[in-house]
Amino acid sequence: MASVTTTTPSAPRAWWLAARPRTLPLAAAPVVVGTAVALGAGGAQALPALAALGCALALQVAANFANDAFDAQRGADGPDRVGPPRAAALGWLTTAQLKRGAGAALAIAGALGASLALVAGWPVFAIGAASIAAALAYTGGHYPFGYYGLGEPFVFLFFGVVAVVGSAWVQSLLISPEALAASVSVGALATAVLVVNNLRDRESDARVGKRTLAVRLGDAATRRLYAALIALACLAPLASAAVFARPVLLASLLGARLAFPLARLVLAGGPNARGTALNAVLARTAQLGLAHGVLCAIGWAWPA
Repeated sequence: MASVTTTTPSAPRAWWLAARPRTLPLAAAPVVVGTAVALGAGGAQALPALAALGCALALQVAANFANDAFDAQRGADGPDRVGPPRAAALGWLTTAQLKRGAGAALAIAGALGASLALVAGWPVFAIGAASIAAALAYTGGHYPFGYYGLGEPFVFLFFGVVAVVGSAWVQSLLISPEALAASVSVGALATAVLVVNNLRDRESDARVGKRTLAVRLGDAATRRLYAALIALACLAPLASAAVFARPVLLASLLGARLAFPLARLVLAGGPNARGTALNAVLARTAQLGLAHGVLCAIGWAWPA
């Protein structure tokens, strides 16, 4: 989520805002956690970790550029939008420019992915191809899954399972139960960010035929889904602490001081959790995702 601005920014700032810098921690968190899992197993490697981080960030930026362009073309970012401004809809950048930007970001991700494939083998190509397809298909193509209520499952899969397990894999060459377990809380919080985003835009999305999960579920059920994801993110590390004998994972409870007030706020549905006020909730959820990821990473990196 970018900061709201009412003036026309310079070209570099327009690109920066289109990249949605506040979403980038969501791309970094699974790599940090996956690296911690690899470190705990004695297989962490600095260069593959950095390449995985760069690849994740490039894919996130590509998805943001593509989303900006495709939503503008489909008329989803209309004048009644309550979220942060979008570059194409406001004329800061053209859809063609944003698509070229997305292509450049994907090229960077592809180059970094190729370097990882030299280390970890052909599965990296499969992961990379699926991730690129998901980045483009969220709002683009003949069946943009973000328009049909499938955004949340894809975010959980790619920002949770694929990103964490893949980051651990390129360093340790193992797909471990620990990596799969670690991916649950990361994916849950990334999905919670999307749920808030779609809750905020529910009415405007419905008017243009964008059938997100929030549109399909309605206001109350979407709020309950958000609270359930927050609870899952907090409980998963506690279960892992017991199953894998990693008591340091209990440090993730420190994140509950941020998590539970957010869940209560959204569930209550008061004026601080409606309309433009949800922009702040979205930002706080993204911050929670990074903080929780760091706490979990400490727990997974600590020797069992």
